[in-house]
Amino acid sequence: MVKRTNKIILSIVSILLLTTVLVAAWITPFFYFTAGANFMIHIYPETNMSMLGDTIANYSDNKFAERTLNILSWMNVNISECNGAYAIGEDNTPFQIARKIRHKEQTPVKLIFNNLRTKQQFAKIVAQQLMLSENEIMTLLEDSTSCSIYGKTPETITNILIPDTYEVYWNISPSKLLDRMSSYYNAFWTEQRLSKAKGQGLSPDEVQILASIVEEETARVDEYGKVARLYMNRLKRKMPLQADPTVKYAIGDFTIKRITHSMLETASPYNTYLNNGLPPGPIRFASKRAIDSVLNAPQHDYLYMCAREDFSGYHNFTSSYTRHLANARRYQRELNHRNIK
Repeated sequence: MVKRTNKIILSIVSILLLTTVLVAAWITPFFYFTAGANFMIHIYPETNMSMLGDTIANYSDNKFAERTLNILSWMNVNISECNGAYAIGEDNTPFQIARKIRHKEQTPVKLIFNNLRTKQQFAKIVAQQLMLSENEIMTLLEDSTSCSIYGKTPETITNILIPDTYEVYWNISPSKLLDRMSSYYNAFWTEQRLSKAKGQGLSPDEVQILASIVEEETARVDEYGKVARLYMNRLKRKMPLQADPTVKYAIGDFTIKRITHSMLETASPYNTYLNNGLPPGPIRFASKRAIDSVLNAPQHDYLYMCAREDFSGYHNFTSSYTRHLANARRYQRELNHRNIK
């Protein structure tokens, strides 16, 4: 009887051990097998399980993708409600990936933009990097009510979009994106910068509008401050800025190499040959370096500038109109010599 009982117990133990081994062998891949590569998953509202599986398989393998989808199904996860960007590490298991998606543990992505002139360019580059459409962004940037939330107009709203690298969620909404930009803008305009702007007799918006003109006027960073002061000298004397880049902006063509007299007559509030003072908004997204160059512009009495005839990118500065005309003639002769129209 004892032998029989021991045999039964041994059989039961054997079955339990075998079952345990089989279950462990079946479960192990879900908890211990890893992706083997670093990649990013982007889940759109229209993404389904099959599409998600294809994405994972592209970076790992079909079996790993299948295990991940199985866990998501067991968790009863609705993929369409989990849109966002998820960074997957090479050591992540199917269970860890599924849990990350289920709890919507998104990974912030980097939004990078610089060297932009227009809202349209901004909308396009953002739409390329985030789950936003160009139309969504443009609608917000053109809406007076939306712009007023940030103390801006549709003409000055781009001032809060300071070129840099930002960390945001890939599925961020247009309004939340502007909130993020506004927070950065407010942090940039420190008490020190505000004090310097006041000392120059300019508001932050005016500083950035002037900085945008300076940045278009010269490609030489070491000239930024000098050019900025020249324009401020003209503003104080109530002289028109007569900045060629504003004419190009008014025409809508920055590829123009030579400004003609007919172009100077272009009707636009941005044409500083026809209108005194600063234009109603920036003509490009001013960089932090250009903004600080305006705030820290060195003192001088120059009122006129003309590109050097050696095409070095630098300018000849003078406070004499007669000398300026002589500088302009030399430059015009060189344009003619090089057949630049």
